[in-house]
Amino acid sequence: MNPHDYEVDIVPLSDDDGGGFAAVVPELPGCRSDGDTPQQALDNAYDAVRCWLEAAEEMGRPAPQPRRLAA
Repeated sequence: MNPHDYEVDIVPLSDDDGGGFAAVVPELPGCRSDGDTPQQALDNAYDAVRCWLEAAEEMGRPAPQPRRLAA
């Protein structure tokens, strides 16, 4: 599966949380990342998706299909 096929939600972090942006992949439990800019958070999230999918494969667990279809 292509990591870019998964939905990534980007939300700003408060200054109390360190600032920047959080990136959450709702379809993959625990898959999240962050970055100083929305684009950096998105790029980091795609790396996190790759790692999540690799770990699931190594453990023999199925990965959820992406909800959105690739264009």
